[in-house]
Amino acid sequence: MPDAVGLELLAQELRDAEPASVVDTVYFRDKAQIVVNSAMIVAILEHLRAKGFDFLASVHGVDYYPEEPRLGVHYELLDMSAVDRLTVKLRVPIDNPAVPSVTPNWPTADHQEREVYDMFGVVFEGHPSLRRILMPEDYEGYPQRRDFPIGGEPVLFTFNENQMPGWWEKANGGWQGSESGR
Repeated sequence: MPDAVGLELLAQELRDAEPASVVDTVYFRDKAQIVVNSAMIVAILEHLRAKGFDFLASVHGVDYYPEEPRLGVHYELLDMSAVDRLTVKLRVPIDNPAVPSVTPNWPTADHQEREVYDMFGVVFEGHPSLRRILMPEDYEGYPQRRDFPIGGEPVLFTFNENQMPGWWEKANGGWQGSESGR
């Protein structure tokens, strides 16, 4: 959007087309953002496509911890003819992080929605193949959430193998080896 007034006009147009669809608008540092109701995302993006925002540049996840609703999904749209950019945001609670998938209408969202699912745990309902792509299938947790433990596990390479004595005996968060292994 070229200015804040244009953003508000677009938001009102969305409200007229889909009542209760727009939650808020933000215009900060020359960047237009529309915060929307998560259940309406497919209809909102289609309406914006008809307005010229026909390029979905990215879909990414956000964790607003400790705020609620905690998880967010951001859609970056471009209008290539007007050389304009618009961010569409939505938020979902951690106990029900479900969002309709936009992949059927925007094929570029396929892997991006899977990445948000894999890293944040947002479930994209109607996605044709929602599964982990970065973490192992049996991995528990979502590494990009802010409450995820950052310590991780030590990585063993051949050059540091002798610096981690008893590494093979580590179990349940504590060293089970000799005193020198602590």
